[in-house]
Amino acid sequence: MFIMVGGTEMNKSEKYWDKTASDYDQIERKDEQTYLHILKRTRSYLKTNDIVLDFGCGTGLISNEIAENAKEIHAIDLSLNMIEIAKKKAKERNISNINYAHSTIFDERLKKGSFDVILVFHVLHLLEDEPIVLQRINELLKPEGLLISATPCVGEKVFLRNLLAFAGRIGIVPNIRPFKIRDLVDLIEEGDFSIIETECLKNSSREYFIVARKI
Repeated sequence: MFIMVGGTEMNKSEKYWDKTASDYDQIERKDEQTYLHILKRTRSYLKTNDIVLDFGCGTGLISNEIAENAKEIHAIDLSLNMIEIAKKKAKERNISNINYAHSTIFDERLKKGSFDVILVFHVLHLLEDEPIVLQRINELLKPEGLLISATPCVGEKVFLRNLLAFAGRIGIVPNIRPFKIRDLVDLIEEGDFSIIETECLKNSSREYFIVARKI
């Protein structure tokens, strides 16, 4: 799930994701293999003393699974319904090192230079102003901190790009930025990051797993 920047669009997005919250896990885990691979690759970059921010955490699908791989996780989402589901799941599993909050990336309680890793899964293609958000992510990271993301690049698939653009115009899905992988890599690098890894996770949606280090 994601967090927009602008006020009106943010309200629309919050309502959309609140409505989607109850079905979110089922939707996200349709491709179990990709989900498990994202978890595996993410864990490989984590250290047990890391302080992690999960930006757009949804229902805690990632945070709850990596809790034992990090010292502390701060997980934020625009959707209160998503956050409530994530909290409930963490409580049922007795996970105590995750702080779930209904918040945005621009929350002043998030301090500059305080995170070793920031997770950005299925978020970047849904933002209104990616450079501003990436700048904020960069300033929240410690020196040489990691940005770990998974992002569909629907610009690589003409039919899918056109279908999603139509669905966005009529309100079935949020508006989606039709990235091509080169554009996405350039965007991240322009945000003062150095790319460590780029992997195509899923050919049908051209979803890419990218790890980048703060310069």
